[in-house]
Amino acid sequence: MTVDPVTGAWRIGDPPGRRQFVTGPGALALEAGGVLPSFTLAYETWGTLNSSASNAVLVEHALTGDSHAAGPVEPGHPNAGWWDALIGPGKALDTDEYFVVVPNVLGGCQGSTGPSSDFDGRPWGSRFPVVTVRDQVAAEAVLADHLGIDRWAAVVGGSMGGMRALEWAVSLPGRVASVLVLASTARASAEQIAWAAPQLHAIRSDPHFHGGDYYSAPAGPVAGLGIARRIAHVTYRSEPELAQRFGRTHQGDEDPLRGGRFAVESYLDHHADKLVRRFDANSYVVLTESMNTHDVGRDRGGVAGALSRVTARAVIGGVDSDRLYPLYQSAEIASGIPGTAEPSVVSSPYGHDSFLIESGQIASLVKALLG
Repeated sequence: MTVDPVTGAWRIGDPPGRRQFVTGPGALALEAGGVLPSFTLAYETWGTLNSSASNAVLVEHALTGDSHAAGPVEPGHPNAGWWDALIGPGKALDTDEYFVVVPNVLGGCQGSTGPSSDFDGRPWGSRFPVVTVRDQVAAEAVLADHLGIDRWAAVVGGSMGGMRALEWAVSLPGRVASVLVLASTARASAEQIAWAAPQLHAIRSDPHFHGGDYYSAPAGPVAGLGIARRIAHVTYRSEPELAQRFGRTHQGDEDPLRGGRFAVESYLDHHADKLVRRFDANSYVVLTESMNTHDVGRDRGGVAGALSRVTARAVIGGVDSDRLYPLYQSAEIASGIPGTAEPSVVSSPYGHDSFLIESGQIASLVKALLG
């Protein structure tokens, strides 16, 4: 598979795979001001919606995820489903019982409207407006209406997806029966924003970024995006895991004293290379900034006031080795939602990425949520 020298975004004309599409009925007013004159969300579904539309589950992906949460590699889907172990017949999200819906987030690059999407005959690029987590949920409410779903049986998400799941429960409490928030936060912390800052600078400093208008250029900011991914990926894993897995070993016969790499450097290079094949630098910027501005308490009397609005039955999960979204942030969410127990702790050496890796423990939380 070759790397597109400009972007890894899905573009119109590419194989659609399992994607379906819904276009909003009109302009979307944005929290930061202005509007999106129109928007489209790509989404995938598994299972069958019952006659009362009461068995629908919304699954929200993380920063570089997409709608392909289950299923194999196929045309249009370069990676297998990121939660394939949890979605399907007989699995935690049993598609013999539930209708599972997974949209690609607004601002993303895998079929939903984002910076790489065309507007007025050319890609949005630098013209794409600021979108917040609240805007993303407002767009997903249009999808729910389109599907005839008045109330989700559950909304489930981890990391950035957890932000959207929580925002659903806060902003539209009557439409959410239960919610699972994994490895996430009620508001971005100073450290999370600080970790994001060098990632954003890496992309914007790439000489091929062109202020965000690189789509017609011979090359895009894939180097900057790769650096951003390397920085981020360190925060997704734990120091003990990296130490045990790699230590100070060299990559193959490479010698760091003679310009070679340590094995852990090769590991980061690998993940950077994977991401630039399937993602867009502008979307990375837009979505990272939506995470930075995430605060359920904004204009709602603070976090406590916002969480008190939640009427959904809630299960909150955190990871004991997560250095990016530490357990105290899950505890803050759980303590603020009426009737919610202390956060469930996923015990794992894998850090933040455990919500994608520890399928057995996450399945137990999903089953606890759905009863």
